[in-house]
Amino acid sequence: MPLTVRVIAPDKTVWDSPADEVILPSTTGQLGILAGHAPLLTALDTGVMRVRADKNWVPIALMGGFAEIENNEVTILVNGAERGESIDRDAARTAYTEAEAKVAKAEQGGSKQEQIQATQALKRARARLQAAGGQV
Repeated sequence: MPLTVRVIAPDKTVWDSPADEVILPSTTGQLGILAGHAPLLTALDTGVMRVRADKNWVPIALMGGFAEIENNEVTILVNGAERGESIDRDAARTAYTEAEAKVAKAEQGGSKQEQIQATQALKRARARLQAAGGQV
């Protein structure tokens, strides 16, 4: 009995198909979901979600949100999401490098707010790069 998985962002539905397994980037670590999972509501961190459908793993970059698991239905509401196949790996690598530089600059003399913003931008850039298949 497969899972029904939906990933919904404010501007689009990123995934709406059956799946055999889901790995989510929860705020407390990676969370694996299989058919028959106990009901759960969890916060999601910025990171890469992986969906196994037809023996293939599909990476999806998530920009934080929530997941609800109940009766073999996984509903994921996120601030933003992109499937790995739609991300330009070279552009993602460039964005990651730039984000690393901004973090280093903010840590050397930026305000606390600049440091937090730079760190969040780095997490988003890392998730996009990993979803695109790049190494961090």
